[in-house]
Amino acid sequence: MALFLQGCTFAQQYASSLLHGKSQSSTRALKLGVLSTARINSAAVIHPAETHPDVELYGIASRDAQTAKNAATKYGFSKSYGSYQELLDDPLISMVYISLPNSLHFEWSKKALIAGKHVLCEKPFTSNAEEARELFRVAEERRLVVEEAFHWQFHPAAHLFRNILESNKYDRIIRTDAWMTSTPAIPSGDIRWQYDLGGGSLMDECYALSFTRYALHNERPKQILSAAARPSKDDGRVDAAMHALLLFEDDNGNPITSRIYTDLSRSRLGGVLPRVWELPSIEVETDAAIIYFYNAMMPHIYHYISITDKRTGITEYKTQSSGGPIWGDRWTTGGKGGKSYWSTYRWQLEAFMERVRDKEPICWVPSEDTVIHMECIDEIYKKAGMPIRGDPMEVVKDEKVRMAQKMEQTETSGRSEKT
Repeated sequence: MALFLQGCTFAQQYASSLLHGKSQSSTRALKLGVLSTARINSAAVIHPAETHPDVELYGIASRDAQTAKNAATKYGFSKSYGSYQELLDDPLISMVYISLPNSLHFEWSKKALIAGKHVLCEKPFTSNAEEARELFRVAEERRLVVEEAFHWQFHPAAHLFRNILESNKYDRIIRTDAWMTSTPAIPSGDIRWQYDLGGGSLMDECYALSFTRYALHNERPKQILSAAARPSKDDGRVDAAMHALLLFEDDNGNPITSRIYTDLSRSRLGGVLPRVWELPSIEVETDAAIIYFYNAMMPHIYHYISITDKRTGITEYKTQSSGGPIWGDRWTTGGKGGKSYWSTYRWQLEAFMERVRDKEPICWVPSEDTVIHMECIDEIYKKAGMPIRGDPMEVVKDEKVRMAQKMEQTETSGRSEKT
């Protein structure tokens, strides 16, 4: 559903921009730089920044100067840069948003921190847990903000979901089931299929793991009970799909089993029609109820939280687009409780800017939670018999393969010339 949801959120953000216009920047607005001209930028940071008075869309960078210039003209950036480092060297930029391929998150986030910039980095935060720990170390050392962009956790619907689970009305949690799939399937050649770029379904669709850990207060699993991957046809190190079963425990030591399912290539129904009933979601079963959060990933497009009481058989439905348990009494740049048309990305930007301003944001993804999240991904890959991303041994192996291929091509070319 990734491509389908992306299309929906692009349309929603574009319509919101037209209907609600742009906010006038405040005199204290901070300059934002964007590393890459990735398609996600418009929904993830550009349109959200348009309605945040403390953010100025200042610079955008690409490896190609003309590409960067075109993006700057299209979206109203003041400057463009023909390299990522050139943007980081600009002393006027206070913060950067990084939407580069997964394998480049660590390198450029670290360079941005060293250059004195606050960082909002797309998920997955890094290639592995070791890299995540290093980024937070550098950020703490330099007293800078670095945040993984798990935008859905900032939305009021997510807070309502957790509030329902915490209410004790439905007793203890006994199991969870979370999923994220892609229909149409991610096309071949996409970076999500490339191991060297941090590809794989668990990496790209780690929202399913995020939903699960959020519902369970971001706990560390006691054990990865099982993990089975369906390898990509082109590279056995890349998971086209991943099934994992995790064991958690509640505060009283009671077991909670959690299933995670990710899939980049759901090809049924001809692989063309989106399976809208499979929007990224999570189901939580308690002793007394089944609680289902439909489209937890992008609730600003559409969502509902259904609660089926096992004791009565009655199902009730809830939604939350602004205010709610956390934002309800909070004054934001959009007024008290925020705006109902804000996307998950806009709510995220609200919190990010509070932290950058050295305030205490009302909700946040703590560094320790991000590290545990990456540790879980590493352990699931190991359990499935697959290499973790950024594994030095795999890098060496790749280099040897490339060298062998190059030598073979040279020899073949030489034989042809002699013939």
